[in-house]
Amino acid sequence: MRAPALYSAAGSLILTTLAAAPAGSAPRVPDAAAAELRGTAVAAARARAAGIDFGRCATDLEAPAGFRCGTVSVPLDYAHPDGKQIRLTVSRVAATHKDPHNSKRKVPRQGVLVYNPGGPGASGMLFPMIGVLPEWKRIAAAYDLVGYAPRGVDRSAPLSCVDPKHFFKAPSQAPTHPSESYKKARIKEAKAYARGCLKRSGSRLRHYTSLNNARDLDVLRAALGENRLTFMGASYGTYFGALYATLFPSHVRRMVLDSAVNPDPERIWYRDNLEQSAAFEGRWADFREWIAEHDDVYGLGGTAAKVQASYDKAVRRLTKKAAGGKVGPGQLQGAFLSAGYYDDFWPSRADALSRFLRGDAKPLVRLAAPAAESAAEAENGNAVYTAVECNDAPWPTKWKTWDRDNTRLARVAPFETWDNAFMNLPCAYWPVPRQQALDVRTGPGELPPTLILQAERDAATPYAGALEMNRRLADSVLVTERDAGTHGIGGGPNKCVNGYLEAYLLEGRLPKRRASCAGHPEPKPAAPADHTRRKNLRDSLKGKADQR
Repeated sequence: MRAPALYSAAGSLILTTLAAAPAGSAPRVPDAAAAELRGTAVAAARARAAGIDFGRCATDLEAPAGFRCGTVSVPLDYAHPDGKQIRLTVSRVAATHKDPHNSKRKVPRQGVLVYNPGGPGASGMLFPMIGVLPEWKRIAAAYDLVGYAPRGVDRSAPLSCVDPKHFFKAPSQAPTHPSESYKKARIKEAKAYARGCLKRSGSRLRHYTSLNNARDLDVLRAALGENRLTFMGASYGTYFGALYATLFPSHVRRMVLDSAVNPDPERIWYRDNLEQSAAFEGRWADFREWIAEHDDVYGLGGTAAKVQASYDKAVRRLTKKAAGGKVGPGQLQGAFLSAGYYDDFWPSRADALSRFLRGDAKPLVRLAAPAAESAAEAENGNAVYTAVECNDAPWPTKWKTWDRDNTRLARVAPFETWDNAFMNLPCAYWPVPRQQALDVRTGPGELPPTLILQAERDAATPYAGALEMNRRLADSVLVTERDAGTHGIGGGPNKCVNGYLEAYLLEGRLPKRRASCAGHPEPKPAAPADHTRRKNLRDSLKGKADQR
């Protein structure tokens, strides 16, 4: 099943609306970065000498036996490595040395595998626990699995922009074609949010950037005692992984970039977000067609258009009366947006919508209502996401630019466009200086061969980004999961993809040219409960709280 590719039309609209500069127009390493590079070398040397004192983890992490935690110090400002230091929390599970297919064979250790799940704003602290899953056991036998909370996240010098008690605003609206009064209200909120970030974080706010995340990664490498880093980044993690490869190519051993952000400096981050909104329209169409194919189960309509009509009916009902007092159109949209990331979520979302329209709101409330106990984590993640993206690159500062671009895009891609725009709108009023995005690029032989994994219909990081990443990193190889749209495919349900991942991480083998795998099967309309639990476990361990 392949829905009409509205992304192509919408993507063309973006390209004609916003003229892109040549890929090499930005400086490869800005002059201002020289001091930071020197500061990174100083911090890395200190970290190597100090190491990481791994011990018991915080009790709220609920870590099993064998799971160890520690901290590594990094400069807040790499231009001043002797200035204020912040501590990043790190987790590790040692290599098991156990071959899952041969109990008598002891697998030699290959070092550490550091993982970042993306965001910005997601923590990878639970990642080392993933070694218990069958898809990861061979990798866990050879590598110490290492996760960490990037700067600003969780206990790693956490950022905050609003009081968490006031972060969730539910029920909320999510108009696909907002009125002028609604736009004015969201502009007011965006300005207040940007001011709140500065008020609550102060002068340190400007130091939460992708470039500093890349520098932190090199300090972590040194603290772990590694001369060269084996790294796997998903989603946003691919972007600062690519920054790391550009800044420190000789420090890379192996690198996996899973679901690649388009690293073109002219697209970071305003245009990347427009293209993401366009791509979600295609994925939303995929989901609607799947629901229509299973009309005998859900009764939401036998065509994608009829499913859209059912969804719109639910929006109208929730506009008049929120489900459970907390689920309005905004919460419904959020629940269905997550299905654009992971098709494992399709059955539960379709079932909740079906039941709601038949008078049972409980499944929808369970899926979509914000939980007070998660407010602090959600607020922190959103603060880091906003700070990093706003700091990383210039954004349009005039509302008329945002209004023009998103109004035009919403005509062909209404599902996600305005929600995404308003989420990022604080960047128009950002109170600290922005950087110029680094020109991600490596020449032949500068960087060890790198593996890029990408689903062809990924909406969060559209496929064009993987092609651009492949072009910019010499000697990289792209493996595509065809006609599939899951975001983050390494170590997931596709055995072909996992074969390429294992061959690379365990043996250093890559195909000589681009390769592809058939897409994994679409979910069944009533997935077994154990399959759902398995998916939730895999994603929680990998830290897929991705904001993008």
